[in-house]
Amino acid sequence: MTARTVLVTGANGFIGRNLVPILEARGYVVRRAVRTGATLENDIEVGSIGPATNWEIATAGVDAVIHLAARVHRPNEEHAGELYRSVNAEGTLQLARTAARANVPRFVFLSTILVNGSCTDGKAPFAGKDQFNPRGVYGQSKAAAESGLQRIAADSQMSVSIVRPPLVYGRDAVGNFRFLVKAIRTGIPLPFGLIRNRRSFVSVQNLASFISVVTELETDSNYKTYLVADAEQVSLSDFIRRMGSAMGKSPILVPIPPGLLELAVNATRPGLRDSLLGSLEIDTSAALSIGWRAPFSMDAGLKLALDTSALV
Repeated sequence: MTARTVLVTGANGFIGRNLVPILEARGYVVRRAVRTGATLENDIEVGSIGPATNWEIATAGVDAVIHLAARVHRPNEEHAGELYRSVNAEGTLQLARTAARANVPRFVFLSTILVNGSCTDGKAPFAGKDQFNPRGVYGQSKAAAESGLQRIAADSQMSVSIVRPPLVYGRDAVGNFRFLVKAIRTGIPLPFGLIRNRRSFVSVQNLASFISVVTELETDSNYKTYLVADAEQVSLSDFIRRMGSAMGKSPILVPIPPGLLELAVNATRPGLRDSLLGSLEIDTSAALSIGWRAPFSMDAGLKLALDTSALV
């Protein structure tokens, strides 16, 4: 029996490094798309990702494409909107069109919950059926990619699965998670002691597990959106306390009244209000409906991310 081959973009990145071993354990031959410097047997150099990237060799003969690579964490750079759209939207659609022409059966796209929005205060949890309400250049570029992928799925035989995670945490994670790790480790006071919001998070191990499952899913729908998160949805203050427990540290959480804190955030960094003070709840029923369950609890995921004794 010929081994199945899966093309993974971003295989050397934070999520890809956790996903590739799972795919290999499931019997896949993993073909890694790299910009330059192919060093492994199944590496294929594709150059920069954009609307003109040549994916023909990379997609030839593969059973699935998992597209993780994206531009992220640089929203304030010059021409950010144009660059994000070129890589995350136009680059994604160039890959998907090539894959469809190559008769690739499955395409899995890592999107973001920011396609739904950034806050669920006063609303129902975000769901895959919600209308787009993207936040920031990153969310907007991913929403544009999703719209194009829906059209490609409708016009081809390729099944497209969209995966939207919230904040992904794990060892070597960047962004807000890295900031919180540094604050706890160095004893920087954090003004979130009285925050009682409800937020979704997902460990990189749980996200990688879900992507590996959905890649193999036989479905009667050519296009499906999944929102994936840890089983628990907690307040920011509780998440920080759990981080501290995993690190063997006691985070300094200052009990500042939420109203006063919101005034301060809106006056200085209004763009951070939703991610720090607002709720972000997710309806994961679509992900659970395929039989998947998060293999790690939040505490176990944080231990893997932060406990140095967990290093192997």
